[in-house]
Amino acid sequence: MDVILFFVFAIVAVVCAINVVVQTHPISSAISLVGVMGSLAVLYLLLGAEFLAAAQVIVYAGAIMVLFVFVIMLLNAGVESKQGRSLVVQLLGVPLLVAFLGIMAYFVQRLFPSSTMVHFGGFTGGGVREIGRALFGAYLLPFEVTSILILIAILGAIVLARKEMD
Repeated sequence: MDVILFFVFAIVAVVCAINVVVQTHPISSAISLVGVMGSLAVLYLLLGAEFLAAAQVIVYAGAIMVLFVFVIMLLNAGVESKQGRSLVVQLLGVPLLVAFLGIMAYFVQRLFPSSTMVHFGGFTGGGVREIGRALFGAYLLPFEVTSILILIAILGAIVLARKEMD
């Protein structure tokens, strides 16, 4: 049952991720991104990382997506205009994508030939203590840099919106 659920939510995550890129309206892309975050939360639950799943829903699908939607609405972004694709993209796009995926699969198989199988529910590093120690220990600098980058993005959106209003 776990394997079936894994494949279902993995497919949902991939389809929603493709939909994020394909959508022309920014709000539709943001909604698809919520679908990706929700699917990842279920995948974390299947692996036994309940805290990571809850943090995924609360922080990413909740707070960060509200921030994204707020910035999109603040900038008053409309539907993206469709432009014609070049002939090279139309002819070589799909074959090059398939070749790229094949090469990546080959290298992953060569680099990790005999990796152990995932045991659903067997992950023990997803607790509050382990994540807190990693986040505020070894990963403190990236954590703080990310928070500063988010703050700069918010300020940039406010400046852009204020210029349009004047």
